[in-house]
Amino acid sequence: MAERGAHLTTAPESDRPSIFEVLAQESLMGAVKPALRHAVKVLAESNPSRYGFLWQRFDEIYVVLDLLLQHHFLLRTSASFPENFYSLKRVTGIGGERLAHLGLPKKSHWRSLLLLALIPYLRAKLEQILAKQREEDEFSIRLPQSRMQKLYRASLAAYPYVSMAWDSWVFCQQLLYVFGRVKSHSPFLWLAGVQLSHLTARDIRSMDLKPATRSATTGLGVGERLRQLTSTAIGGLAISLSTSLSMGVFFLQFLEWWYSSENQSTIKTLTSLPTPPPPIHLQDQSALTKHNKLCPVCRKVRTNDTVLSTSGFVFCYRCIYVYVKAHQRCPMSGYPTELQHLIKIYPSES
Repeated sequence: MAERGAHLTTAPESDRPSIFEVLAQESLMGAVKPALRHAVKVLAESNPSRYGFLWQRFDEIYVVLDLLLQHHFLLRTSASFPENFYSLKRVTGIGGERLAHLGLPKKSHWRSLLLLALIPYLRAKLEQILAKQREEDEFSIRLPQSRMQKLYRASLAAYPYVSMAWDSWVFCQQLLYVFGRVKSHSPFLWLAGVQLSHLTARDIRSMDLKPATRSATTGLGVGERLRQLTSTAIGGLAISLSTSLSMGVFFLQFLEWWYSSENQSTIKTLTSLPTPPPPIHLQDQSALTKHNKLCPVCRKVRTNDTVLSTSGFVFCYRCIYVYVKAHQRCPMSGYPTELQHLIKIYPSES
């Protein structure tokens, strides 16, 4: 209740949120996903056989949970999870003032849900595909391409320019919002046909009294009861997710900062261990040398030696490149691995 009533002391004419409030609620979910991704990565590295699928399907699992969470809050509070966290709600601007607990109109609800969860997921997938294409260009390995594949690569090459145009639109929209020329700070809100507003005292009272008004379940058919039970189960899952996020959001933001690229140098200086001495070989050196020249994948003498930084095993470059691109893990240890973890080894004679 404290965060819901934070804006009740503001004047009626200041019902429009400030730019700092809307940017803060946007950055909330942006900090949660990287922190959860790192936690899943730690689990996958500790036990690849049990938790490896969480890392490989993290984006899909996250978007499903995000859809459930945002659907619940849009239905119950007329706002997304971060907007409700900052005592905001979505209004359509037509049909008079609508209480937050009634939810948005159907059209605005599904538009908002699509733009909140699915569009960021699709954009993240496009950026991952673009990053893989750049890695293929850097490693100079290209398989034979058909006409459709060439068209596909051309569309990916145009994506950065489309992304730059979108970011420019977002910046201009926010700048116009600061000067009061537009009613919404984000193109997503404009496309959904809604704008942000502060929760009122009536909204908070209606949301507090809402559970008591839905206690009557007698006289409903089996289909209606089954539908209500399904809705209650989904709502309970969304409530548990929102409660855990509300309690751990600041801890997740700390994790996101701690493992950010700007802080990596500090982490290395604080947690790095001294380099261990090289092992002493007591076996027959000739047999050991012959065995060490074999690639673990093709079982032949290695060509163009390449080591995986995640596990330390050495392979043929082409063997390990094809395997990591297909499976995203080390073939020997099972550790999650990407193409950037491949390190070529050059002999001292060269």
